[in-house]
Amino acid sequence: MARFLIIRFSSIGDIVLTSALIRCLKQQVPGAEVHFITRKSFQSVLIHNPYVDKLWLIEKEIDEILPELQQVKFDEIIDLHHNLRSLRLKQALKVPATSFHKLNLEKWLLVQLNINRLPDIHIVDRYLQTVKHLGVKNDLKGLDYFIAEHEKVDLKRLPETHRNGFVAFVIGARHSTKMLPTVKIARILFLLNKPVVLLGGIEDKEKGDEIVRLTGNLVYNSSGVFKLSESASILDQSQLVISHDTGLMHIAAALKKPIVSIWGNTVPEFGMYPYLPMHKEQSVIMEVKGLSCRPCSKIGYDKCPQKHFKCMNLQQEETIVAAVKRLLP
Repeated sequence: MARFLIIRFSSIGDIVLTSALIRCLKQQVPGAEVHFITRKSFQSVLIHNPYVDKLWLIEKEIDEILPELQQVKFDEIIDLHHNLRSLRLKQALKVPATSFHKLNLEKWLLVQLNINRLPDIHIVDRYLQTVKHLGVKNDLKGLDYFIAEHEKVDLKRLPETHRNGFVAFVIGARHSTKMLPTVKIARILFLLNKPVVLLGGIEDKEKGDEIVRLTGNLVYNSSGVFKLSESASILDQSQLVISHDTGLMHIAAALKKPIVSIWGNTVPEFGMYPYLPMHKEQSVIMEVKGLSCRPCSKIGYDKCPQKHFKCMNLQQEETIVAAVKRLLP
């Protein structure tokens, strides 16, 4: 038996993107026992994953569980976070380790100098390179996200207008420069003229309410209503997902949904676009190309540093709606 410890402390999307490696490692290495360490706030992403034998959780620091980890005889550590905290953990456990290369220099060159030295390879495939020496190969089955039976949302909880098919729109994101302005979202939904469920956190509720006010009864705002896996259930039961570059976008990809993703200050070249290796035609990326200021960050800002926010303000609502209609079943 080979016992592995995978490290990825955050965040939702990044952890979902490790799921292909988890599955391939578990299925392709005989007798593999897969352990995973992450922050407790992200446990719902992996708690029902059948390929994870043991989920280790921390609130903030590894010291919380380090004595317990030191009692386990790991054969190898797979460090997919590769920061000071994961380095300290590797040093404490004194176990052979392979680490994910974050390409921070290449990202810096693209953000600061608009020089693209990034490899044309998805981060999922880069994650899998860390276990290549074990004979693990990409099975091309994509990502995983497992929803427990009690987390599945009964569509009777939605308005009657949404029970026979709807589009899910993920209106939130971690940073404002990743999100379309509210009036542009409303315009898209007005033109689409189909039942839509808005998904977001409690912080997106006011924005969602404004979108409903501008568009009418065909839009239902569920922001702040559902927990993460319940939101995943909504995605799973939708006909199509429209999303910003955020964690629910990757969950939608794991659920093999058609996705229209809308990109602002970040770019797909970072390698974190929707991962649908066997169904690439089911993913459409909407971005404003040719802007010298983009990407302005590998993560995002609260406000556009240039104050014009062209990466989102120049998005064409009609083009987005056409892409949605093209992908709809």
